[in-house]
Amino acid sequence: MAKADAGKKRASLTTRRPPVGASPGTLIADPAARRSELRLTLISPEKYKTIDNASIDDLNAHCEKWPVVWLDCTGLANIPLIEEIGRIFSLHPLALEDVVNTGQRPKVDFFEDHAFVVMRMIDDVTSHRYEQIALFFGGNFVVTFQEREGDPFDPVRKRIAGAMPNRLRSRGADYLGYALIDAIVDSYFPPIEAASELVDGIEDEMLNKPHKHQMRQLHELRRDANVLKGVLWPMRDTLATLIRNDVAFVKAETKIFFNDTLDHSLRLIELVENQRDMLTGLIEMHVSLTQARTNDVISYLTIVSVIFMPLTFLVGVWGMNFDPQSSPWNMPELKAYYGYPVAILFMALVAAGLIFFFKSKKWL
Repeated sequence: MAKADAGKKRASLTTRRPPVGASPGTLIADPAARRSELRLTLISPEKYKTIDNASIDDLNAHCEKWPVVWLDCTGLANIPLIEEIGRIFSLHPLALEDVVNTGQRPKVDFFEDHAFVVMRMIDDVTSHRYEQIALFFGGNFVVTFQEREGDPFDPVRKRIAGAMPNRLRSRGADYLGYALIDAIVDSYFPPIEAASELVDGIEDEMLNKPHKHQMRQLHELRRDANVLKGVLWPMRDTLATLIRNDVAFVKAETKIFFNDTLDHSLRLIELVENQRDMLTGLIEMHVSLTQARTNDVISYLTIVSVIFMPLTFLVGVWGMNFDPQSSPWNMPELKAYYGYPVAILFMALVAAGLIFFFKSKKWL
């Protein structure tokens, strides 16, 4: 979570569904879906090869010749292409339906020869843009489906291209699937840590002088934390399910690495929960500080009003239209030679006496 922006839109987590009554496994593209592009990475212990803008022909020509194949599909507009990918890798139709119906809850499903994992990833930290990532992995393949360009997989790609010995090129498809899932989970740390620093800065500003814009920032940050909570909790359950299930295409040694990723997800949840609690406390503190400041202003205005009340009374009495010539009871002080300075001095003494009284009571 980066710095709150006044014009920032809320992350959309709504789910698009096929029409009511449609056959299970029906694939319907979102009208706003991006054009589908394929990136094929062929991996062996000794070498690797990457084919950008790959085609189905490239899949048919190379998949059987390499120990591990990673196909990354960016954009979900081309339904026939997605269906053909499903046919080549024998992906379950219901899983493919969840691929194109974005906004799914993070989960994992196990089929006869492959696993299907749905997660949400941050593909743009500055704009808080989330997207669904669907990942299939089986005995010798990994297939990922992204809504649009942008992902946290560059470190994985660099490790694949790195010098030998290289675990990503020698441990099989399940380890590659783990590496991609681990990259998604770890990508949440920088924005959450950045949000924590922002919250600390807002707290320091509030202690010096509270402002209205701080309340807006705090509410936006808490909203982001709620979105993260809704993503991270099911992600934790997904990782726990990957560890518990005993399937042939997930090796026991890979489960140890999945357990480490589960620990990372638990740490993220703790950070977000602590952040939400701190934000709630800061919102309450902001309200208290604002009310205290308002009360101070009202107190000062009240004291000023009390000081001027007797002065206003005296000025009002002396300003009445008395005629001292008609009667000695009609305020003879109006004819006094030093009446004006004496009146001003008397009012000043009244004001000073009230101020001294307020200070003795520690009201000032």
